Amino acid sequence: MAVIHQTTLRPTKGELLTAWLPTRPWYRGTADGPRLEAAGGFRLDDPDGAVGIEFILVTDVAGAEPVTYLVPLSYRGAPLDGADHALVGTMEHGVLGRRWVYDGCHDPVVVAQLLALIEGRAQAQDQNVSDAPDPTVVRAFTGDPATPARPAGTAVDGADHTEVPTSPGTALRLIRVVRPGTEAPAALGHVSGPWRRPDGDRVQGVLAYLSA
Repeated sequence: MAVIHQTTLRPTKGELLTAWLPTRPWYRGTADGPRLEAAGGFRLDDPDGAVGIEFILVTDVAGAEPVTYLVPLSYRGAPLDGADHALVGTMEHGVLGRRWVYDGCHDPVVVAQLLALIEGRAQAQDQNVSDAPDPTVVRAFTGDPATPARPAGTAVDGADHTEVPTSPGTALRLIRVVRPGTEAPAALGHVSGPWRRPDGDRVQGVLAYLSA
């Protein structure tokens, strides 16, 4: 079970994402950079208790139209070998000390636990409260539970998503620029979750799906 510490972070997650998002190919904002508002998210537990896993939804309100992004993050107590390209940044945690923060699409622990969530082997947890399942995060799976998917390759960014090869012969697609809607195209399974719009309205949309 992940423990949520009420402590200081330097820099904050928002500050890290403000600097990192404009470097992504799916960033839709202005050259002046984003102005981010927290919109929602959830956590997953690492069975080994070593890696923090958080799925953050943030809305950029700097442009003419708000854009909401899905950013899975992993928090580690040491660098992840071979993942320098996926480093979002480092932060000082008031309790845990230095943490290396990675784009979770390139962290095998995050990918494995997201697959476990889709397949019903893991449960989404509240973003801000320890040991509190989040029932607003909904998953579905129509594949074969006897052959669970596993990470099997390098994540590749698209115009509005990131795709991670998985086995056996499947692919996990994380939607980076999220939109309301609960239908996942040609999916073996998917996960959807809610977020808040800048006007306060709450919407639900597909965040990731597994396809053959």
